[in-house]
Amino acid sequence: MAFNGTWKIDRNENYEKFMEAMGVGMMKRKLGAHDNLKITIQQDGNKFNVKEASNFRNIEIEFTLGVNFEYSLADGTELSGAWTQEGNKLVGTFTRKDNRKELKACREIVGDELVQTYVYEGVESKRFFKR
Repeated sequence: MAFNGTWKIDRNENYEKFMEAMGVGMMKRKLGAHDNLKITIQQDGNKFNVKEASNFRNIEIEFTLGVNFEYSLADGTELSGAWTQEGNKLVGTFTRKDNRKELKACREIVGDELVQTYVYEGVESKRFFKR
C-alpha cells in the first residue's frame, strides 16, 4: 500500500523529449512540462483507483492488476493495456491504438518520492512526485 496517498509533481527528466517521441506538438509539450499534475492513488488488494488532476484535465481511472483496460492521455492518444506488480514496482505495458506501438510505464517509491518512468520508441523519461 506504499503507493496510497496524494502525490504532486516535483520535477521531470527528459519529459519534453518523451512527449516529442509520442508525437505531441510543441505547444502542448511546453504546457505539459508544467502541468502541475497531482495523482491520488488508493489501492485495495489488486484494485487501484487513481485520480489525476492537472491544469488540463481531471480524470479518475480504476483498474485491476493484470486486467486490460483502455485509457487516453491528456493529448488524446488512446491506449490499451494493463498494470502488473513486479516486486515493489507497478509496471504498465500499453499499446497505442493509432499506430500499435508500445508504451512502457513504471511506478515505484524511491525514498520519499513516487517515480514514474516512461519509455516509448527508445526515449526514457522520469517524473518525480512528492507527497
